[in-house]
Amino acid sequence: MPERLLWGRLRAGQLAGIRFRRQQPVGPYVLDFYCASKKLAIELDGMTHDERVDYDARRTAYLESTGLHVIRFSDDEVLTDIDGVVQRIVFEIGLE
Repeated sequence: MPERLLWGRLRAGQLAGIRFRRQQPVGPYVLDFYCASKKLAIELDGMTHDERVDYDARRTAYLESTGLHVIRFSDDEVLTDIDGVVQRIVFEIGLE
């Protein structure tokens, strides 16, 4: 549900015409959301990610080595503060 909620705010160029893709493959990984024009990867971390800190760190390091900027949000952040999450994305892509 958090992924669908955020996708509802990102899809179809709703943020100043900036396009995002869902489930975008990059190397051995599949990104939750990807903005090619801004080289931005957005990852949502569910409760299972609490036990995957090392994996997430390796994944982020790999993605950043390809030139991507990675931002992460917890599922809880998306569910409780979707406007704040969108504002952070707006900031990260330089629309503010």
